[in-house]
Amino acid sequence: MEPQPPGHDQASGVGRRRVLGLALGASIVPALGQAAQPAHAAGPSEPAAALGQRVAAVAAAQIGVPYAWGGGDRLGPGLGFCDQDNGYLNGVCLGESTVGFDCSGLSLYCWYRASHGTVELGHYTVAQFNRSAPVERDALAPGDLLFFSRPDAPLHHVGVYAGDGAMIHAERTGTLVARVEKVLDLPRWAGEFAGARRPAPPTT
Repeated sequence: MEPQPPGHDQASGVGRRRVLGLALGASIVPALGQAAQPAHAAGPSEPAAALGQRVAAVAAAQIGVPYAWGGGDRLGPGLGFCDQDNGYLNGVCLGESTVGFDCSGLSLYCWYRASHGTVELGHYTVAQFNRSAPVERDALAPGDLLFFSRPDAPLHHVGVYAGDGAMIHAERTGTLVARVEKVLDLPRWAGEFAGARRPAPPTT
């Protein structure tokens, strides 16, 4: 996802989405908090593993869908938009004329669809990070979410782990949803890897 400069997005559509995402994400942090323990090499339970496989399958079915800044929701690809810095390719606003996904739109759709509506993530990477339990790298399973960060853009990107070291993601304006093989062995992505998380349906 294309990052926003600090403070800029408060008046934009994405700013409102991010504020809502932060609020929703923050509301669940105590529920995870210190009680949320990283998943280790044993991997997810059988029901969780089956759900994760469905998430990865939904993500694979989106390969080839265009990237749209702000695009996508629980119903599928959606019309994106442009703000001051995002949604453009070579100075042309593609966001407002493209139906597709941005990175967090893709992950929220995959989890909502695969879980039959029981897992609804915020449309913002920080909210998604906060709504999910940590997963150690040696315990990664299909459907887990991979998060990426830079000093100038904390948690700027999220992708869906597809298994066998691969990630399916919506990267940036002008690209299509794609599968990246051995993603954590690639210097670009390995250098920005901020951790993996595993969403789950509510327990009550």
